[in-house]
Amino acid sequence: MTKLELLEIITNGENSAVEFKRDTVKNTDLAEEIVAFSNTEGGMILLGVEDDGQIIGTTRADIEEWLMNICSQSVIPAVIPHFERIRVDEGKCVVVLRVPKGVNKPYQTSSGRFYIRVGTTKRLVSKEELARLFQMSGLVHFDTSPVYNTSKKDLNMNKIRKYYLDFNQFDLDEMLPDDAERILLNSDIMTEVEGVKYCTVGGLLIFGKNPEKHLPQSGVSFAVYDGNEISSKLLDKKNVEGTIDEVVDTTSRLIKTSLRVPSDIKGLKREDKPVIPDVVIREVLVNAVVHRNYSISGSKIRVFVFVDRLEIISPGRLPNTVTVEKMKTGVSFSRNPFLMKYMENFRYVDRLGRGVPMVISEMKKSVGIEPVFEERGEEFYVSLQFERIN
Repeated sequence: MTKLELLEIITNGENSAVEFKRDTVKNTDLAEEIVAFSNTEGGMILLGVEDDGQIIGTTRADIEEWLMNICSQSVIPAVIPHFERIRVDEGKCVVVLRVPKGVNKPYQTSSGRFYIRVGTTKRLVSKEELARLFQMSGLVHFDTSPVYNTSKKDLNMNKIRKYYLDFNQFDLDEMLPDDAERILLNSDIMTEVEGVKYCTVGGLLIFGKNPEKHLPQSGVSFAVYDGNEISSKLLDKKNVEGTIDEVVDTTSRLIKTSLRVPSDIKGLKREDKPVIPDVVIREVLVNAVVHRNYSISGSKIRVFVFVDRLEIISPGRLPNTVTVEKMKTGVSFSRNPFLMKYMENFRYVDRLGRGVPMVISEMKKSVGIEPVFEERGEEFYVSLQFERIN
């Protein structure tokens, strides 16, 4: 970093990725800031700068060793930051400590406290946020967690029986009840907590009679607009409910019905040409229902059809070390391995990482416009534009 770049950052003030500190800050306070950045998107701590942006410089002779000790001994798991000392004025230096976005979330202080960065401040995480951090790390999978106040009665046993007949060649109805129940437990369709058996999140989403009864965040909010903004006239609105395979099929039909279908005349025949290929619609919907973060309880997947594009907005950021650029090359990581396994067996997905590259390729061939994939806050956004914006 150059001196000019540093001064520009200081002039712009603190934000979600920049924190100012004196080098007399307490070890515990600095560890909390490092934990917060690691649990969020990473950031930089500028030592030798007051909160108001006044440059006072650093005074510690052992500042690099001091910082590295905090990162290795006061943060769990240890963090490896980038250290840089920049001279800004005669006799004044600012230390830039770059904290990377953590790949081993959740991070905590040595006293066992978990923090995240929110705007210009840090705060302790809520129970739900901590669960999401564990989920992002791949250490805990929410799709196999119990859904309390549920039982075997909430499962569609006919669908489960057909699944095992088709994929495992045995009939649950021919088994003893205890043996059949053990199959449900071993396959994570159900789980046992303190002697009580409950459906799992994934069990309900794949085999539930009415998943939305216990998981109101499941399903899709679908809307069609007569324009290219969400403020445009609303033409249609539906809540799509059911198991996730049913949600994919129903939403796919709604999208196809809502999209215009231009046609070409070839010889004496008219040939329809969908603006979005069917295989693309199916792929982006499957990705949404399989990879969304179901621990975010207050938000459904949203699917919007505008006059120039299709938008799919899923609750939850990309998991673990996956980035948008990695996705485009075929790198994948399943947040919900239970859902992935069963949707793969139902022939909705494969595990070869071809989905996003295929979507990009098909949209380029179809309309000549590359799809947009973005993380927006705690949501993942996909836009399939089929008309160029003038």
